[in-house]
Formats: sequence, C-alpha cells, structure tokens
Amino acid sequence: MSGLNALLDLAELPDAQVPQTTLNTARLSLMDWLMCGRAGVDEPVSEILRSMADHEGGAPQSAIFGGGRAPARMAALINGATSHALDYDDTHFAHVGHLSVGIYPAALAVGEAGNLSAEAVCAAFAIGGEAAIRVGLALGRAHYERGFHQTATAGAFGATIAAGRLMGLTRTQMRTAIGLCATRATGLRCQFGTMGKPYNAGIAAAAGVECAQLAKAGITAPDDGLFGQNGYLATHSDAPGDIAMVHDVWLLDEMKYKLHACCHGTHAMIEALKGHDIGSVRALHLRTNPRWLTVCDIKTPRSGLEVKFSYAWLAGMALRGDSTGSDRAYTTSLANDPDLATFAQCVKVSGDSALTDMQAAGEIQMQNGSIQAFAYDMATPIPISDLTISLRSKARALLGPTGDELCDALASLDGKMAHGLAAYLEHRA
Repeated sequence: MSGLNALLDLAELPDAQVPQTTLNTARLSLMDWLMCGRAGVDEPVSEILRSMADHEGGAPQSAIFGGGRAPARMAALINGATSHALDYDDTHFAHVGHLSVGIYPAALAVGEAGNLSAEAVCAAFAIGGEAAIRVGLALGRAHYERGFHQTATAGAFGATIAAGRLMGLTRTQMRTAIGLCATRATGLRCQFGTMGKPYNAGIAAAAGVECAQLAKAGITAPDDGLFGQNGYLATHSDAPGDIAMVHDVWLLDEMKYKLHACCHGTHAMIEALKGHDIGSVRALHLRTNPRWLTVCDIKTPRSGLEVKFSYAWLAGMALRGDSTGSDRAYTTSLANDPDLATFAQCVKVSGDSALTDMQAAGEIQMQNGSIQAFAYDMATPIPISDLTISLRSKARALLGPTGDELCDALASLDGKMAHGLAAYLEHRA
C-alpha cells in the first residue's frame, strides 16, 4: 500500500509545509475558478442544476454560483459544473485534465459549512490538487485513451482528500474516504462537446464531499480501493503506475491557465498562428500530439461548444483575427460560418508523437507558393506576475468592471473566511 500511504501522508501535511510557490499557484487558480464560475451562471447546464437544487431543497449550507444556497454536496455539484461550463478554466497536462473545477467546489463548500478560513481552503486545494495529479499519473495515458475524463476520475480523489482534510478526518477515515471514492469516481470523454462535460466536473466535486462525509459518519470501505486487488487503478487503466512523491517537488506549480475560451489542446496552435493573415494562406498543415486527435479535431462543428474542439475552425478564426478569448464568440452562427467552413477544407491535421501535448507545429502554404513553418510550446514558463496580469485581463473580459473588483478582493486572503469567498459566488457577471 505504498501508493496509498503516500497519498495519506500528503493529506496529513500541515498547511505550513506547503511551499509558498505552490500556494501562489493555488491562489491564482482560485481567482481563475471564481471568474469562470461567475461567467458561467447563465449557461444552460448551470440553470438546470440550480433548478434541480431548488426542487430538491435541503439544508442551506453552502453558496452556489448565481445566488442561493444548497447542501454542501449539491453546492459542489452545481459549482463544479458551472465553473467548467465555458471550458475556460485551468488545465494541468501531467494530470491530463482540469483541477480547480473538480476540487475547489468541494473545498469551498466544506470550508464554508465548517466556518473555516480562506487560507485553509486554499491549502486544501493545493494538497487535493497535488493528489489528483499523482493519481492521474498513476492512471497514465492509457486511462485517458480508454475514454475516461481525468478531470472527473483522478479529480474526484483530489476533491475527496481536500474535503476530508477540511472535515478533519483521521488517517483511518481518510483511507475509507479514498476507498469510497474508488467506487464513485467516474466521467467519460464521450461527453465532450455537450453539457455532460462540465457535469463531469460537478460529479467529481460532489463525490469528494459525499465520500468525506460518509467516511466521517462511519461507513466502511476496502483498505485500499485505489491500488488494491480489483481497485480503481487495476480496473481503469491498462498500465497503472504508483504514486511517486518526490520531496519538495510539487507538480501543481506546472498549472496552465486558459487565455482562449476553447480546449487547451488548441491553444499552442492559436498562439503559433498569431500575426498571420488568412487572406494570404492557401493551405495549412498542423501537427499535434496524437492524443489531441480524438479531442480537438471535430471537422464540422455543429454548435459553439463543438467549435471549441475544432482545430480547423479555430485555425481560421486565429488567422482571421477573431477573438478567441471571449466565450461570447462561440455561437451556433460561428459553427455555420461559410468562410470558416471553406477554409476548414484547406486545413490538414496530423498526429506527431515527437510533439508533447503542449506543443504545436506545422507549415503554412502561402498564396504565392512559399512555405512558412510555425511552432509554439506552452511549457515555456511564465512569471507569476505576468500570469496575474493576464488573468486580470481575462477577468475583465469575462465580467467587465466586476472582474477587476474580484481580482482586487482576492489579492490577499489574509484574515478572510471561507464564507467571505463564497459571497463572490452569489453575484452574477
């Protein structure tokens, strides 16, 4: 049970031992998560889930995006789906998924219900996020290629550890919670392009709250539901690994933030195509990591959601100078744009295993017959000061003047309580 014990050791780590750089990342992700959730309150999936919560009722324990309160588990479900509704939230490429939308909703719902500090919520996210990354690595690429959505699967374990930590679970109770999560963690990639994808994030968050609550209440579970015989890794991956914890190495620090409101697998291409003019392009050949071919290569998108997963459409938008940073751009009308449809016929996409999943490369054939190469690597480090400025611009684009107000309010968490953070969920964009 070395892998499980490594996770349990991580779950018990004192807040003071989380590196400051990692806490800085967690705070940036809190800012990013809140702005994405605030901007997503009018999305259909968000409205449907809030309506369901109103119909079911229950103890008003935790705030939900858009206003109102619900039991902690339901709040986590709504807030997870709402914050992922625009698909504009942070991504961790080693984890192969989105961390904040599955873990922060669980941590904040529990933190608010328990009247805990904002700093405790932030540290719980950092530890839960790190755990989710390690579980994602243990599941490996084979898990993703099978069709599982790590945001929901590995993310549920991170949400469970974050929620359980804030509930004060003992080591034995945390072991139980992780064992229960092994039977609750679920989510499939076939949901991509539909409201089922953000729902996956909500499932992870709700599962984390539920498993921690049940473990604290005394329900039993296998000693090792994650690594044990017939456990999660054995049944959900063709080549499961172990949990590798390296002293002073926190993978959460490698978090990437979206500055384009579409699948993160398309961002390297968009950045690489900046500065070119669609009118001078005859054809385009994009090379990308093969894993993205089943995610971002929808040839003929039928909706604004599907445009977010279409290399051909997004290439045309980038070359045409369209705004890719505003979610308002991704409409059904855009999917029916005749000029983009015509240009898409000139776009060839192929897999290149020599590229990482954060790289894009290719060639542009110009109208004059010349060939121009392009390339971009999102792994290039960005100083945290620059990231803060970029996220503030993103908040302004999503929320208008209230985006600046939100960023100002989150500049420091000193003295803030979880219920103070929760107040930012209740205002509409």
